[in-house]
Amino acid sequence: MKYNKQKNKQYNKQYNKQRGFTLIELMVVVVILAVLAAVVLPNIMDRPDEARKVQAQQNIEAISSALQLYKLDNYRYPTTEQGLEALVTKPTEEPIPRKWQSYLQSLPKDPWGNDYLYIIPGEHGVYDLYTLGADGEEGGEGIDATIGNWNK
Repeated sequence: MKYNKQKNKQYNKQYNKQRGFTLIELMVVVVILAVLAAVVLPNIMDRPDEARKVQAQQNIEAISSALQLYKLDNYRYPTTEQGLEALVTKPTEEPIPRKWQSYLQSLPKDPWGNDYLYIIPGEHGVYDLYTLGADGEEGGEGIDATIGNWNK
């Protein structure tokens, strides 16, 4: 392949005329990205808490469905004393269900690692099924709010 000096000089002149970004332009881009991150990050960081609340609501709906099946088979819900464990293992205390079967393989924990609470008769309906939220205390707001089968 033959080296052509003329073409090479022409290419170098063209290449030298191309201009890159200045330091100021790069700094402006960095500042814009930092401002965008400051606006967007708090919204993204809040999502795990929202996901936990949704998971708790879905677990409550699944347990409620299992309670409905228990009632269809046995004509009553488990007592407060029998608790949600009656959905996993056959109760040994009265009233002992005649047509019991396993309704759940295991009882899920709430997203914060606590047991779901079950009371019959409930204050909000036939039964109350709920979690106390992240703080483990009644009431609260946001991530600390009590989430129950009445929050539909």
